[in-house]
Amino acid sequence: MKRRTLIKGALSAIPALYLQKTFGKSIFPSVTEPHLASGPFQPNWDSLAQYQVPDWFRDAKFGMWAHWGPQCQPERGDWYARGMYQEGSDQYKYHIQKYGHPSKFGFKDVINEWKAESWDPGELVGLYKRAGAKYFMALANHHDNFDLYDSKYQSWNSTRLGPKKDLVDGWAKAARENGLPFGVTVHASHPWTWYEVAQRADKTGPYAGIPYDGRLSKADGGGKWWEGYDPQGLYAQNHALSKDSLDDNSMGRHWDWGNGASVPDKAYCDKFLNRTIELIDKYGPELIYFDDTALPLWPVSDAGLKIAAHMYNTSIKKHGKLQAALFGKVLNEQQRKCMIWDIERGQSNQIEPLPWQTDTCIGGWHYDRRIFDNKRYKSAKTVVHTLVDIVSKNGNLLLNIPVRGDGTIDSEERTVVENIGAWMQVNGEAIYGTRPWKVFGEGPATDSAAPISAQGFNEGKGKPFGAEDIRFTVKGKTLYAIMLGWPAGNETLVKKLATGDDTGRVSKVSMLGNGNLSFEQTAAGLKVKLPEQAPGKDAFVLKIEGAIG
Repeated sequence: MKRRTLIKGALSAIPALYLQKTFGKSIFPSVTEPHLASGPFQPNWDSLAQYQVPDWFRDAKFGMWAHWGPQCQPERGDWYARGMYQEGSDQYKYHIQKYGHPSKFGFKDVINEWKAESWDPGELVGLYKRAGAKYFMALANHHDNFDLYDSKYQSWNSTRLGPKKDLVDGWAKAARENGLPFGVTVHASHPWTWYEVAQRADKTGPYAGIPYDGRLSKADGGGKWWEGYDPQGLYAQNHALSKDSLDDNSMGRHWDWGNGASVPDKAYCDKFLNRTIELIDKYGPELIYFDDTALPLWPVSDAGLKIAAHMYNTSIKKHGKLQAALFGKVLNEQQRKCMIWDIERGQSNQIEPLPWQTDTCIGGWHYDRRIFDNKRYKSAKTVVHTLVDIVSKNGNLLLNIPVRGDGTIDSEERTVVENIGAWMQVNGEAIYGTRPWKVFGEGPATDSAAPISAQGFNEGKGKPFGAEDIRFTVKGKTLYAIMLGWPAGNETLVKKLATGDDTGRVSKVSMLGNGNLSFEQTAAGLKVKLPEQAPGKDAFVLKIEGAIG
């Protein structure tokens, strides 16, 4: 008996995918796998490399995102369900003041406080459509492991607890009523390590040594509001800690299940697979973003590969051709053929050969009241400049507008969204349906772009854009030169359109929102006389005919 226990313990420490390949599936408890759609795509990297990004996504360029869940209820910023268990942190101190000690009031109890009482998905998605969004995405779950839809595999979900509403269904219906492709973002592969902080206890003070609520069991719920629910279905903490788990900054090192990360067991991986297949089948998203290196749980499980193949095959059956968009982060060259490369809070410094996407936010990912109070949101100008730069390099922008716990956005956010819409209404022609030119742009900021690190995170680190910074897009035989500022003297010089610079003869120049302009094409570039007053603000589009033949 003792030897059998030792063998079982040793096996549990070995990645599940390795065991499957080496010993077969018989070593695992029998688990009913979900029905996976058949079709040309198989759950392996070679087969997924058949993927082609659909034209509708390449044309869309701009999507908006509601990164909204129970961690928005405290209105204290990102990763609240982790930070509240980190002794001495801002969120820990805030939590004690607002709710009490995490040994008595854990994140499960924050979920119970969340009611989403003022949520109106139709109004918000309608606002985003008017702002120029061509697709809409909503959070399906976060690292907090709480499903925001009716899941038969995860009892900790928004139809049973918290708001007691099917939030994904509400968002999906609102998107479709507004004629927008609908997507979901899935982050729930990580709770296994992300929630390890909930196993801790204070080191000092009156609660020193008293464990937080991360190891509670179903049996502990008698007479409490969560009676009948197993906290381990949420926290998933019946396992040994990862190496360096007590280091608050260890999550980045453990993200791809390396560097001593505790490896999730097969039951955890199977549950994630089941939940995500159900999400695809029940709500029919056209897009799925995974907050993962490559695919969820890779390389310790093939669950992510199965999900990707199912998503693609399901899309083909539904539409007769592949219309799905699937996103992953930190992709190698092979993986970028299998899905769309997503860069978090940053952008590429070159025209990418394959379409890609930036995901970013005007504030924090989860709502933070302090950003509103201190007026620290990104301006519409910053968003427009980011969008233009990304589109010139063959990318799309997915923009999150943080939603408050009650389901509303604040007045400052609404102003930013409306100002983006005002710019897009005049200048969207230079964005939608375009492709990169032979170069993405010119100007001082081009030469000082910050390099990408890990998932991205080079946003705002380069030189600010100015009037000499120009970005190019193409549609058919029309070239758009987008000026990221208004030049002094009401004249601009587009150096890349100099005569003798492998450029055709310019036949016509106009400005979107204004009209035809006088110009002269010289050896120094295309000199354009601008109106005396800028038509609009933030960025200005020259529509140029003849330059590309």
